Amino acid sequence: MKYEVLIKEGRAKRARMETVHGVIETPVFMNVGTVAAIKGAVSTEDLENIGTQVQLSNTYHLHVRPGDELIKRMGGLHKFMSWNKPILTDSGGFQVFSLAGLRKIKEEGVTFNSHIDGRRIFMGPEESMQIQSNLGSTIAMAFDECPPALAEREYVKPSVERTTRWLKRCMDKINALNSMEDTVNKEQLLFGINQGAVFPDIRIEHAKIIREFDLPGYAIGGLAVGESHEQMYHILDETVPYLPSDKPVYLMGVGTPANILEAVERGVDFFDCVYPTRNGRHAHLYTHKGKINLMNAKYEADDAPIEEGCNCPSCRRYSRAYIRHLLKAKEMLGMRLCVLHNLYFYNTLMKEIRDALDCGCFTVFKRNLLASMEEGD
Repeated sequence: MKYEVLIKEGRAKRARMETVHGVIETPVFMNVGTVAAIKGAVSTEDLENIGTQVQLSNTYHLHVRPGDELIKRMGGLHKFMSWNKPILTDSGGFQVFSLAGLRKIKEEGVTFNSHIDGRRIFMGPEESMQIQSNLGSTIAMAFDECPPALAEREYVKPSVERTTRWLKRCMDKINALNSMEDTVNKEQLLFGINQGAVFPDIRIEHAKIIREFDLPGYAIGGLAVGESHEQMYHILDETVPYLPSDKPVYLMGVGTPANILEAVERGVDFFDCVYPTRNGRHAHLYTHKGKINLMNAKYEADDAPIEEGCNCPSCRRYSRAYIRHLLKAKEMLGMRLCVLHNLYFYNTLMKEIRDALDCGCFTVFKRNLLASMEEGD
């Protein structure tokens, strides 16, 4: 991997990352395809056409269905889903702690019940690395515990200490796997994850510790899970300066366009979030003048595109009135067109951010766009 910071404006970074599966221009938004597909009937060809750079899939979900060993036999996740650009796989840690219901956390890992068939599953650092190696993703995430953002300090501190010990085990395991003959991707990269809920001192201490591991990249986890936007921004202000400035920084699970603009200003490179797809499936659409709800009656006979000047597949051809009709009639095409628009908006927003950094005008761009987006429904 090669990561090069091209331009800085304050803490904001414009960078380029070269991987075995291609170049990533940052700041970048990763489109979330949890089970190796974007919810909303969006194909790999669609993702290519709307400017997607990185696709994100989830270790836990692909492990329980169809199974990571099957995907390995099929040639790895890139071949399985016919995607030849970078893929990042989440470690499964967040899902283990948020979806699995009853679970038992031990130093070795976590025992829990599958949300699909109830069978008992054990996952620890080594198991997560093995699954991600079977998938052959470009970037693997370390297995961590994701405590609630507002958890008590007495819980958070030992949890973070365990996450650090787990990170060392992840490193040892991925190094061993990358040296094996039958490994799908011998150049698989490992990103570590900073935790600490909303306690700046714990976050800073953890950042200082894990930066010494000299990993290819670092993520900030455990945010956008219940804290306020102001708390999130404060944690970024406090934590990002203690992560290596010459490595990519990934803010997990974030967020709204405003969240992204604020985080870029604080030095974040990578983002992912289900908002564009989830909101699209419910007719909530992003524009440069704010979010609109296409189910509102005022759009019933509106022959304008979702957003004037947008070059996405939906706006190039269809009106708000027609897409609203499809949604009311529960035709899948309506949902698909909305999801395509939102993903295009997010990918285009990131290009606009990169362009603004390239010309040294990101601060002005951010201020003007935030003011413009207040006009939505």
